Amino acid sequence: MADSLAPASENPSETKRKALAELIPEAFSEGRLDIAALKRALGDETLIENGERYSLNWAGKSAAYKVLQTPSTATLRPQRDLSVNFDTAQHVFIEGENLEVLKVLQKAYFGKVKLIYIDPPYNTGSDSFIYPDRFQESKEDYLKRINDLADDGTLMREGFFRKNAKENGHYHSNWLSMMLPRLYIARNLLREDGVIFVSCDDNEVHNLRCLMNEVFGEEHFVAQLVIINNLKGRNDKKNVATCHEYLLAYSRNGFESYGLPLTEEQLKNYKYTDSRGKKYALRDLRKRGSQDQRKDRPKMFFPLFYNAATKKLSLTRQSADDVEILPKRGDGSEGRWRWGKESVVKNLSILEARYSETKSRWDIDYRVYLEPDASETDVDEEEEDDDELFERTSKSKSFWRGGEISSDVGKREFKELFEAGFFDYPKSPFLMRRIIQMATRSGDMIVDFFAGTGTLGQAVLDLNQSEGTSRRFVCVQLPEMIEADSDAGRAGFESLAEICRERIIRSMRRTEKRADLAAPSPENLGFKSFLLAPSNFKQWRGDGIETAEELAEQMQMFIHADKDGAETEWKLYELLLKFGQELTTPIETLDIAGGKVFTIRERQMLFVLEPFAEAMIEPLLAMKPREIVAIDSVFHDSDELKTNLDLQCRDAGVKFTCI
Repeated sequence: MADSLAPASENPSETKRKALAELIPEAFSEGRLDIAALKRALGDETLIENGERYSLNWAGKSAAYKVLQTPSTATLRPQRDLSVNFDTAQHVFIEGENLEVLKVLQKAYFGKVKLIYIDPPYNTGSDSFIYPDRFQESKEDYLKRINDLADDGTLMREGFFRKNAKENGHYHSNWLSMMLPRLYIARNLLREDGVIFVSCDDNEVHNLRCLMNEVFGEEHFVAQLVIINNLKGRNDKKNVATCHEYLLAYSRNGFESYGLPLTEEQLKNYKYTDSRGKKYALRDLRKRGSQDQRKDRPKMFFPLFYNAATKKLSLTRQSADDVEILPKRGDGSEGRWRWGKESVVKNLSILEARYSETKSRWDIDYRVYLEPDASETDVDEEEEDDDELFERTSKSKSFWRGGEISSDVGKREFKELFEAGFFDYPKSPFLMRRIIQMATRSGDMIVDFFAGTGTLGQAVLDLNQSEGTSRRFVCVQLPEMIEADSDAGRAGFESLAEICRERIIRSMRRTEKRADLAAPSPENLGFKSFLLAPSNFKQWRGDGIETAEELAEQMQMFIHADKDGAETEWKLYELLLKFGQELTTPIETLDIAGGKVFTIRERQMLFVLEPFAEAMIEPLLAMKPREIVAIDSVFHDSDELKTNLDLQCRDAGVKFTCI
């Protein structure tokens, strides 16, 4: 028999249990949590057992946690025919139910994602979504229902959603039960400095804030932004025309914003030009606001000397004509400079003296260049309080407005790609760009598991092209049915996933045609498409076995773990995920002694998925891999061949796994 594959995804509760056991081993006895021991370790005051406490609770919360803790046995099947530049692409599109997809991705993408953005159903009472409400059914039936997967993995495209009407007694509860497990796994995917942004409106923003406090921790709340996306207001409300939505942001464990691009109004401040033609603005070298007194930073109170004839500044008096300039506050009391002496010496070339007629005194400004300049010297971080010498971004305000982030612009951008609107209130790519620029840099990974029409995917592609960056996205979308008599249906689209995938393709084609921008890199002009599908490996089912004959029959079926008809590439990608490798991991195919093997990580890991022969052992080990993974069927029922490979791997210090 082959070694057990254990293809199910990781259980988040088991992961936390292991982490707690490593942190407080004395709280466990014979593998089980000892509450009394935990209390001794942490102190009685830190634990709540009974009594009143602040918490968010709803009907079905326990069941939602059960859904979270139920591992997935599904996989992701590559779709080369629906992809673009599959082998070199660094972007990923996945069609399938997003909770199962998140579970499948969890091991390979754990702690790797810098930004997650989602635009989930707003629970308006007219929308439909999947939520766990039939816990008496088997796991297989549940998977088929929420994924609409036939036995061969194809999408049956019916029965996806259930309408969550306001008349439903569990109206808010159903929405929270849908969101909870998805947010928990989303947190697992985030890097330590990662952040999640969630769009919402008045229907659930109060509940969403409480839920995210529970999942991410109230201390990791970043902001609740107000997005003015419709200045005209929507007249679907009786008393007030709504013109805004919300954007909730939470960090995994400490997020630092990169700021937002400067607005046209802010750019007007860069009205000066130096002798090299570089634009800059002037800012007061004297510290303003809090902590601006001499006593706050005594070492940052010192004189500067200015000679009007030479127009030069110095830390020491050069002639009797020099004017002494001190950092005086508005009331004439002693203030302080923003920089210490060392930074002043390094940056004398960008300091300018300014005389105020109204105040009858001299002050000092420093230049803030619009673009970076290698000839200028950065301020010593130990001396600088908060301000940057070269300012190219601004701190986000708590509300965002501007025509470019409106739903009207979102519809216009969609129409430019599809020559039709299809949807009433699509998100604007420029809203997505703000979020992306605020939270990520080149090379960072971005995930959207409510991808909708693919707005975020388009925004990533456009930014990569205009900024010359290489941000990567993973977009996940349900194959939500499109009504045949709708505009999108008449245009030939059957599902929202098809529209999302097509938008990515059209966005890539448009970037190729942009003559005003640099030629895009190959990885930015491709994406890998995957379909959520049943595992390519058999799942052991012992619940219906009652006799020795039935057990023997089941064991006979499991002589080989892989299913009949499963293609080699399908099995390869399932194993990549199983062994914690990303879907965009470069794969090298090698011909070894007449056989084929697949390698990753500079040939440190080898996969043997096609017929294996004795002659392949020596050249395989000569590559000095760290690990070899094989499926049992490649040995053609030859235990001797498999054992020989196993023994030689042990002798060579190579880990061998047979499935």
